[in-house]
Amino acid sequence: MPPGCRFCYHAPVFERPPQIPEDYLELVIEVTPQYAGWRADRFVAHRIPRLSRNRIQQIFKVRAFDGNGRPMKADQRMRTGECIVMYRSPPDEPVPDAELVVLYEDEWFIAVDKPPGLPVHPTAKHHHHTVTWLLEERFGRENRPNLAHRIDAETSGVLLCTRDLDAEREMKKMFARRDVRKQYVAIVRGILDPPSGRIEVPIAPNPHSIVKARMWCGDPQGMPALTEYETIRVIGDCTFVRLKPRTGRQHQLRVHLDHIGHTIVGDKLYGPDESLFLDYIHGGLTEDIIRRAGHRRQALHAARLEFRHPVTRQQVVIESPLPADMQALLAAGFSPAPDERVQ
Repeated sequence: MPPGCRFCYHAPVFERPPQIPEDYLELVIEVTPQYAGWRADRFVAHRIPRLSRNRIQQIFKVRAFDGNGRPMKADQRMRTGECIVMYRSPPDEPVPDAELVVLYEDEWFIAVDKPPGLPVHPTAKHHHHTVTWLLEERFGRENRPNLAHRIDAETSGVLLCTRDLDAEREMKKMFARRDVRKQYVAIVRGILDPPSGRIEVPIAPNPHSIVKARMWCGDPQGMPALTEYETIRVIGDCTFVRLKPRTGRQHQLRVHLDHIGHTIVGDKLYGPDESLFLDYIHGGLTEDIIRRAGHRRQALHAARLEFRHPVTRQQVVIESPLPADMQALLAAGFSPAPDERVQ
């Protein structure tokens, strides 16, 4: 980060403007005294040197605001303590393998094996390559199953859907009561010590991050969260680990692993440092990003889902095999790039 620039410690007080798509990334920068009087576009160019002058001008036309939600102009003079809030479109992503393999199906539920890179809902960048669109293609709009829960676009594995409103309501109650047991596997940086244990630390939005989506464990008043972990085996300088989230907070597994210093290989938001994600959103998935992250996507897989069927009362266990890209990482005896984390 250039000298004199720092992250804004206070989140904007306004809601996302209606013209800004939901998947656009929010960046917040605070102006320190030595930059008072600078033009806003010059300050942004200094803070994010990878952005071209033309790109900066485009952002200021419709996607730059002050801390109170008022549109900012490129030639506006900055004041000490003022925040610039900018919205950036997400990076272009390659079209993922869009095949949905059915893992379980009955009259009430259907579970699919979501491939990595496939978003569950439409976004500004993905209209026809989402789980919901593929389900509609297969079952029709009227009969399309509804998602019972969500997993990140980069995460692969079991995704449960309901086939009618009664099943949907019942599953929401079961998730709320924590009657649904989820199990993930991941490849993380470093060797876990102890090899198994519990991470029980609250999770909250990170007020110190330039990226609004980033969560952290630094707020004791955050939402309670519990993750159990167990080492499966050590591979070089990394660990193949089984994860059991006992709560369902945003980014829980990724945040908890980051909290104990073992970020997931390929995770661009939580490791090895925040500049990796900023470089990714500015320049897309380059070979340099893949090298620094250690993998094209976060090596996290939803391996198992277990619950008592609310109608038949039978125990249902749904499992997804480890995807080929994570198998290849394990077979290669993966060693990550040096950790560039900012202390």
